[in-house]
Amino acid sequence: MIGQLLAGNLTHGLVLGAVYGVATMGLSLIFGVLRVVNVGHGPFIMVGAFVTLAMVTALGVAPPAAIPAALLIGIALGFVFFYTIMRRLIRAPELASLLATFAMGILLEEIIRHSFGAEFRGYTWDVGKIVLPWTVMPMSKVFAFAGSVLVAIGLYLWFNRTRMGTAIRTVVEDSEGARVCGVNVGWSYAVSFAIGIGITVMSGVFLTMFIPVGINPYMGGAYTLKAFVIAVLGGLTSPYGAFFAGLIFGLIENGSYVLFALIPGVEPFALTRFLTFVILLIILLIRPTGLLGAKK
Repeated sequence: MIGQLLAGNLTHGLVLGAVYGVATMGLSLIFGVLRVVNVGHGPFIMVGAFVTLAMVTALGVAPPAAIPAALLIGIALGFVFFYTIMRRLIRAPELASLLATFAMGILLEEIIRHSFGAEFRGYTWDVGKIVLPWTVMPMSKVFAFAGSVLVAIGLYLWFNRTRMGTAIRTVVEDSEGARVCGVNVGWSYAVSFAIGIGITVMSGVFLTMFIPVGINPYMGGAYTLKAFVIAVLGGLTSPYGAFFAGLIFGLIENGSYVLFALIPGVEPFALTRFLTFVILLIILLIRPTGLLGAKK
């Protein structure tokens, strides 16, 4: 019985981990290119959740229809915030960019609160389920998993098969050398920031397909914390490492919950978070650059 429950939770954890991975890819992309730590990361995920909620409730469309809208809105927000705030802070002290991204997150939360209210919201989308020998998987979660994998593959192809992606990789390696070779470094920074924010907002759609309740303006804080853990596990500058680290994080989070639930008198969720950070510290001690970060 316990084995079946553990297998079921690990399966759901793997699916959720793919969503976590995509939600963290934008954070790693922005840091890898601009060397900016986006501490306002979670509120951008929240924006994607509200885009989904608005389209499902107001237009009556299925949640996957919100994916392109969330991506475009995220890219637009990325360009706006880059040219109004972040462009001036690329070579500024780290504290300046930390405060700026924190302020961006607060701004988004308050705009959404005044627009939609602070109460918890949600939606229903029943498209069937897959019955496995050890668990039952709603099709909505399968769609979220498949969409997350496709986004990860798409970002990889974009970086390695397009001129813009090649230019950005050149900027990461040597921005001054790229500038001498004719690469528009400023535009590369802007596109990287916009794509990173776009992916982050889009991940909010996948997240609501997995957990379609609890949508509120302040839901992003918990996901900011998880994203930083995942980003460090995967190597803070590696979007692909972040995706695979998200899978590992999902397995740890869901698998350990079952095991901790067997211990009488403890709160499994709290211990799950504790275990996550213990594993993070161990990995940082063994390999400070993260699981898939480059060795030094």
